Amino acid sequence: MGLTLLAGAWMWWGAQGQPVAKRPVPEATYCALPAQAAQSPHPGMVWVPGGSFELGDTVYPEELPLRKVSVSGFWMDRTEVTNAEFAEFVKATNYITEAERGPDPKLYAGLPPDMRKPGAVVFVMPREVNTQGSPAQWWRYVPGASWRHPGGPATSLDGHESFPVVAVTFADAKAYAKWKGRALPSEAQWEWAARAGQTQAAKDHDQPRDANTWQGIFPVVNSAEDGFLGLAPVGCYAPNALGLFDMIGNAWELTSDAYKPGHGDSGDGPPDQVPRGMGPGTAAQRVIKGGSYLCSPDYCMRYRSGARQPQDDDLGASHLGFRTVLLAPGP
Repeated sequence: MGLTLLAGAWMWWGAQGQPVAKRPVPEATYCALPAQAAQSPHPGMVWVPGGSFELGDTVYPEELPLRKVSVSGFWMDRTEVTNAEFAEFVKATNYITEAERGPDPKLYAGLPPDMRKPGAVVFVMPREVNTQGSPAQWWRYVPGASWRHPGGPATSLDGHESFPVVAVTFADAKAYAKWKGRALPSEAQWEWAARAGQTQAAKDHDQPRDANTWQGIFPVVNSAEDGFLGLAPVGCYAPNALGLFDMIGNAWELTSDAYKPGHGDSGDGPPDQVPRGMGPGTAAQRVIKGGSYLCSPDYCMRYRSGARQPQDDDLGASHLGFRTVLLAPGP
């Protein structure tokens, strides 16, 4: 889908695979996290008490119908999993991500040549855009893109160890979580944690101030009023009431739930989401939550706890990461 459009897209990248502006914007590469109590039973995680709430929202069809759900208490990573943390996992296990392995040629024999190569989907800031056209105008499958090279082969993680790991798939995230003795959150767990005690979604409809989102005209102008044009290091914005950082914005986050159109059909997806058909095949899909740095009020209001989208299981993307949960007794 949209491969002819993608061929003419214009890439404007910094050294680390981040979109850059005409005027340089100083950006932090590390944000200090507050110290946790020395006696914390699970360092790097926070306790999310159980509760009942109204799952979903009313902004887009896929968020409906609203549904009353309850969750038991659990521990959750206070930040998205970082490049440094994922690198520890890879070093310990010699794990090779799906983006590095590439699609199985026996399963996807009909793919264009470039999409048979190992790679991931990368956001590309265009010079101009047809607002009635496909989001494929600013998404490109880039051979050689992976968690190590999020913007393509010429990019690296040097100095970006504290950024969220991206270009990982559901299987990659699940493997990391298993190595840590944890799991990926369910959609309900994730949404309840993001709500931080709010039983309804209506209180978080406005574009958040303490989150990495898009300010300007998506996808051609980003004023970076929040301090970042692309991804931000974890923990640069104020946490929610539970002490969880970046639940909204920065990177979309994988959940363990298979995507079903039970909340409604998402159609072709929002502008900040990878268009359907750009993956290696017709893979199963997972629910992703929280929006990303690409969400804007003029084009994609998915910087909300109730927002949800599908993501192909076997497709890594430059705006998609994850965090883990642990079912264990509370403090």
